Amino acid sequence: MLVAGSANLDFITRVSHLPRPGETVLGPGFSTAPGGKGANQAVACARAGFPTQFFGALGDDPYAGVLRDSLRSSGVQDLCLTLPLPTGAAFITVAESGENVIAVASGANAGLTSTQLPPLQGTDVLVLQLEIPLETVQAYARAAQAQGVRVILNAAPAASLPVGLLADVDVLVVNEGELETLSGPGDLEEQLRRVQAQGPRTVLVTLGGEGSAALSSDLDGAALIRVPAPAVKVVDSTGAGDTYVGVLAGALGGGEPLEGAMRRATVAASLACTREGAQPSMPSREEIERGLQGGAA
Repeated sequence: MLVAGSANLDFITRVSHLPRPGETVLGPGFSTAPGGKGANQAVACARAGFPTQFFGALGDDPYAGVLRDSLRSSGVQDLCLTLPLPTGAAFITVAESGENVIAVASGANAGLTSTQLPPLQGTDVLVLQLEIPLETVQAYARAAQAQGVRVILNAAPAASLPVGLLADVDVLVVNEGELETLSGPGDLEEQLRRVQAQGPRTVLVTLGGEGSAALSSDLDGAALIRVPAPAVKVVDSTGAGDTYVGVLAGALGGGEPLEGAMRRATVAASLACTREGAQPSMPSREEIERGLQGGAA
């Protein structure tokens, strides 16, 4: 399993409620934690027990060392480049409800170019997101398809995609807002079918507390699959989406059927919601197995 994408140091502030435009909300302080969608998904995959590599770009600064240490301590093989740019940073505000807003300074992530291809030899699955340049994402997906590597794209954050990118994607994972960006308005199944017609064999949407749903042409009848989420007390949802993608990718790469992979990812994401932080919240394989056995999803 190879994850290619962004790595950031997260700066996290906790407040009573998310500020409205023009409003200042005071919090008691801030903390830092390793993050970035790519690195988060790699850590989630590795902690869930799947062999994982991560390819991205870091700066030549102290923040890079924090991110490398987190990858390695989580069991991820670090394949990151060092560029003469600042390491990426994310500024996260978390409300007491668990909701969050995030602003990202891309730094070295923006310096990852389409000519700096990840090492695909020996890789079965490549996981991508949209926190590195779109042309780089497209080049990576095309290179992976040319080598017979399965491509999983988490189209986040929401963006209009280059023509042809989805034709090189096997599994697309989005949330509701990202789905509407790609499909336009409509009922859920209609939206999924519109996006599926652009190329991906499987299109999966996460639905927050409602769980997730998917359409896949790999399944007989191509019926809509729905997997509910267990009820949990949400402490911080920052890492939930990336946990879902990382665990889903690992399970699919390990040969688990789509619905089983969705259930595993749902349990993992639900556990992540009960803890603070992105990478610090991601559960171990043992915790996920206990959740599955306990009927958490």
